[in-house]
Amino acid sequence: MRTEITFGLFSDGCTALSWRTPDSSFLAQNWDWMSAQKQNLVALTIHQQTQNKPTIKMITEAGLIGKIGLNSAGVGVCLNAIKVKGMDPSRIPCHLGLRLVLDSFSREEAVRELKACGVASSCHMLVADATGGVGLEWSFRDLSKVEMNAARQVFHTNHYLTVHEQGVVDTVWLKDSLVRIVRVQQLCGRLGDSPTMREVAEVFKDEKGLPTSICRHELDDGATSTLFNIVMDLEARKATVTLGRPVEPEEHFELAF
Repeated sequence: MRTEITFGLFSDGCTALSWRTPDSSFLAQNWDWMSAQKQNLVALTIHQQTQNKPTIKMITEAGLIGKIGLNSAGVGVCLNAIKVKGMDPSRIPCHLGLRLVLDSFSREEAVRELKACGVASSCHMLVADATGGVGLEWSFRDLSKVEMNAARQVFHTNHYLTVHEQGVVDTVWLKDSLVRIVRVQQLCGRLGDSPTMREVAEVFKDEKGLPTSICRHELDDGATSTLFNIVMDLEARKATVTLGRPVEPEEHFELAF
């Protein structure tokens, strides 16, 4: 319940995309937070055959059982922080919602299960499988979807893109979120209709607008930086992970089924 307990104390700023191309179904993001948290990142594999649930491979923080990754059924999820006041304790915490997605066998199942229980606090979950993705903008009061555009893409940063119920007020706490959402769409627009996994990864190296660019850089104490990048191909059921800022990689590895 960290997100619900520490509301207002976090400062992560992430950029995410889903893109169903003719050959692949990409789901990708940079995860940005305090540099000190990098040492607590875990590449986790969870085998659940006895529970009749898919195997999960994700990048998480020690202690969190649901985060950013994919499963053996080709379902993946990314997360963007949204800062909107309000919390409903009758709904499930954000990170348990992420685990619910990774326990699902399809995007439709994940959305259905999440809608049935609701998410307690504001956040954006980008849920995808081999058929494409959908953005789920949660508040303590409602859910609003960001559907695929004509190019079968969904983009998101750290503010609401859709209209929510009265009383749900977005603070747009990171003003660079407004810039990053435009920039990531511009960069993807230059890739054509059938980009490669490597070309999608290059988008997340963009430093226009440093230090608050897509590839974020921590210049002052207490600021945030990109701690890892993940690019998933849910059609192929694999992902590449870059630890550290993508322009200054510290480690590369693959998650695959």
